[in-house]
Amino acid sequence: MTVSRWLLVVVLGGLVVAAAAFWYLMAPGALIFAGAETVRLADYKGSNPTGAPAELAQSDPVSRGRYLTDAADCQACHTREGGVPFAGGRGFKTQFGTLYSSNITPDRETGIGAWSAGDFLRAVHKGVRPDGTQLYPAFPYAAYTYLTDDDVQSIWAYLRSIPAVENPIPANELAFPFNQRWLMVIWSGFFNPDRRFAPNVRHSPEWNRGAYLVEALTHCGDCHTPRNALQALNNRRKFSGALTEGWRAYNITSDRMTGIGAWSDEGLAQYLTTGHAANHGTASGPMGEAIELSLSKLMPSDIRALVTYVRSIPAIASADFPAVRTEVADATPGSGADVREDSLGKRVFAGACSGCHGWSGTSPLMDRATLVGSRAINDPTAVNVVQVVLNGSPAGSPSSTGMPGFGSGYSDAEIAAVANYVTARFGAKASAVTARTVAHLRTTR
Repeated sequence: MTVSRWLLVVVLGGLVVAAAAFWYLMAPGALIFAGAETVRLADYKGSNPTGAPAELAQSDPVSRGRYLTDAADCQACHTREGGVPFAGGRGFKTQFGTLYSSNITPDRETGIGAWSAGDFLRAVHKGVRPDGTQLYPAFPYAAYTYLTDDDVQSIWAYLRSIPAVENPIPANELAFPFNQRWLMVIWSGFFNPDRRFAPNVRHSPEWNRGAYLVEALTHCGDCHTPRNALQALNNRRKFSGALTEGWRAYNITSDRMTGIGAWSDEGLAQYLTTGHAANHGTASGPMGEAIELSLSKLMPSDIRALVTYVRSIPAIASADFPAVRTEVADATPGSGADVREDSLGKRVFAGACSGCHGWSGTSPLMDRATLVGSRAINDPTAVNVVQVVLNGSPAGSPSSTGMPGFGSGYSDAEIAAVANYVTARFGAKASAVTARTVAHLRTTR
């Protein structure tokens, strides 16, 4: 081959690589699926989709800010276990190391008390601290950037009203090169759109309100959308499910078999406000926390808007998820061709689980404890089953009873065995969890 041909091959190969890199880095935005007919908020003719809902229009600024703060789920991330709300220090274990959330109380030394309103706005929209330090995208500023200036200032007003708490935050424990914050400038240049929400005139005011809630305030994509190698959301598979803090955030696209396409609007609303929906299961882990601290506090009108928007997400099937099994199991202990009578899993289930969950999978005590139809039970990876056994599940309401964690009382082998037992007995496909898997999941929270 002549030199000129070699040069041509090299140039063409470089162009292919450059085109692939461009395609990878220029991933579609969160709202591109809905079409490009957007207008500035000031030019929108429908009801304002931003701010607190109409029910709070006459309330004071701090009350409106509290509502928006709850919707943004700030407390969940900025409160360590057993700590004071918003005082920070919660550790997030990632494949790159551990990140600790900031203290966002108005303490001047360890919180944000010395910040100005402009400093706070810049941090929320651009991911930059007052001293110019770049924030890591574990703080979802690529979603919060869609918030209006007024809404950010309302959140600021509420955070300024809460008690100041002195709570020094541990230094992040990240390996090189991920401990180099300046690299986040490059990341933000590619993946933070740094623009405010623009209503879409093709859709209803309720849809636009739902879009603002889902994409900006509640930032659902940060858990339910898979990420690319640079840890940005892969919106080509928007809301198709991902792993978050060692839990599986399930597919919430309109796919009927593996998403929420077969759910009723009432079932979705019930799940989002109470953490449970009949024949679909009970929220636990990060989702249970989000419902308890955030979604359950939304006005019914906002829940309806959220459901309307999520319904519009294009269907994407989860290839590793079978059709959910909805029929109950035989109530006879140990029955079922796929369950061995003398199995370790059966013995653990009999001793620790059967009293609440029942041998048929339909709880004799409460709907929240019914296993039949649960996504977690029908997930062949059984990741969330293991996490619930290890860490427990919230009560959902003061009048309900939660599930305690059994992580300290049972070995990795026993927890793996009971997870495999319940997926075989009550789910569509038996899991194959190992003790090694359980040991790893113990370290993810």
